Amino acid sequence: MSYTQIKLDIADGIATITLHRPEKMNAFTRVMMQEVIDALDVIDADDSVRAVIVTGHGERAFCAGADLTPEGGGHVFSDPNPVEDLSDERVRDGGGRLVLRLFNSQKPLIGACNGVAVGVGATMQLPFDMRLCSDNARFGFVFARRGITPEAASSWFLPRLVGMQTALEWCMTGRIFDAAEAKDRGLVRSVHPQDELMEAARGLAREIADNTSAVSVAMTRAMLWRLPSEPHPMMAHRIDSRSIYRLSRSADAREGVQSFLEKRAPDYPDTVGANMPDFYPWWDEPGYE
Repeated sequence: MSYTQIKLDIADGIATITLHRPEKMNAFTRVMMQEVIDALDVIDADDSVRAVIVTGHGERAFCAGADLTPEGGGHVFSDPNPVEDLSDERVRDGGGRLVLRLFNSQKPLIGACNGVAVGVGATMQLPFDMRLCSDNARFGFVFARRGITPEAASSWFLPRLVGMQTALEWCMTGRIFDAAEAKDRGLVRSVHPQDELMEAARGLAREIADNTSAVSVAMTRAMLWRLPSEPHPMMAHRIDSRSIYRLSRSADAREGVQSFLEKRAPDYPDTVGANMPDFYPWWDEPGYE
């Protein structure tokens, strides 16, 4: 697929997705949604990729929210042909489609928020595994100030990341807040000068790429995002037990132990494409039985 609103670069085990609509502060469109989803499909199918960085073009904005202008491709605010049947596929939120694909990524996602991130520009970052931002970043869950509600499954993600009280405050007031507050409340991991942000994100990606098993990281990501939502720890125990049992017999586990004993860097042979445990994805099984 040829991309017009994003850029995808893959080098040295790290993929970088850059939202790229410089004339629109990287505002979100359905085209952008489709392109990022396609890029994630490409990345998941590429076993050379060990970590993913998502950022925006320039030094002003990560993503200034949904593009509500006609050239933005249309939006529910101005839909001339409203749908009455709410089960219709056309009702589905585009930001939510993207977020669900991000949630299902088999590679770790690192956000490098390089400026303004409001509306879907903020909510699309919630399924990233780690979020870094520049010191000029500004965030806003502004939906109540536009007469709508939070989207992109943010009512599921945001309270898990920052707690219910903060999620309610940010969404009910719709106010813009700065990088310091985002870090203080747990939305971002760290704040960096603009010219050091990507270096910090790459350092984190490099730490994963150089030292960990791809299969271990993919399983860990799936487990940590899903199992805390289970009503009883027994479900986590079931998956933990299966995972430890299968992975402890893998070539990666043998290499992990051997490299530790030999005091050298590991060279893990297994890949996500070929060596995920046979019970993955367990959430497709009825009752996880």
